[in-house]
Amino acid sequence: MKQFFLASILAGALALPAFAADYTIIAPANPGGGWDQTARSIQTVMQQEGISGNVQVQNVPGAGGTIGLAQFASQSKGNPNALIVGGYVMVGAILTNNSPVTLNDVTPIARLTGEYEAIVVPADSPLKSFGDLVEALKKDPGAVSWGGGSAGGTDHIAVGLIAKAAGVDPTKINYIAFSGGGEALAAILGSQVTAGISGYGEFESQVKSGTLRLLAVSSAERIAGVDAPTIKESGLDVVVQNWRMVAAAPGLTDEQKAAVSADIEKMVKSASWQETLKTKGWQDTYLAGDAFKEQLAKDISATETVLKDIGLVK
Repeated sequence: MKQFFLASILAGALALPAFAADYTIIAPANPGGGWDQTARSIQTVMQQEGISGNVQVQNVPGAGGTIGLAQFASQSKGNPNALIVGGYVMVGAILTNNSPVTLNDVTPIARLTGEYEAIVVPADSPLKSFGDLVEALKKDPGAVSWGGGSAGGTDHIAVGLIAKAAGVDPTKINYIAFSGGGEALAAILGSQVTAGISGYGEFESQVKSGTLRLLAVSSAERIAGVDAPTIKESGLDVVVQNWRMVAAAPGLTDEQKAAVSADIEKMVKSASWQETLKTKGWQDTYLAGDAFKEQLAKDISATETVLKDIGLVK
């Protein structure tokens, strides 16, 4: 009888869903921004799809993600259950903050999403078009304040490129960096800055409700379903796409890295993730393995060049 019970318990255990190890994801920014949304989307989809039984998200804001990155690299070494989200913003922040910890100190797994920049003003702003904003910038660069994400990130780079394309000294721009999308949005809605810049998804609900006016997007062509011209249509040759990635801890074995990569691939190919991309307005830019490693090296080099051009890196 005892053997029968033991066999029954063992059979029951084997019949349970084989979940991957629980994950903890570091979102290296305050709640409300793109990284936080990405981390929580991964959390939801992994649990919905049964890829992991339990996924926790921790916010570690500051310095364009480099504080969270440093903490992750030092505290998660060899831990196959630890993940961090990051992306183009972090690449710029590492350079502008002279961060001693870089993406070489973690294990990049995959690029997940891409999102174009959106330029907005409060609904009651006297600036009715992107052309009006550019004219104000040309007239007095310092009088036009831009609210966006961390210094050296995608938003900052985009503003610098807009200034440069408009014939304005990029070092004269008045850029105000916020560590989270929620803080930036509050400043824009409160008219504490002239204009706001971030991924379209972070402004979409306010644009649709009429509290923000969308002036332009940074895509090469108009975005389906988004009623706004491109920056290029105004005559400025600027196209910028933010991308976001997920990385694992340093010091993993090849088997551990393969297991994490398999879980992320399963998530990315799921119907739930594809629906999330649609809902958030994110582009699917999934790239993994050696191809991602090579692209990341190119992106870091190109970002360094851009940041030097606009005076953010010496």
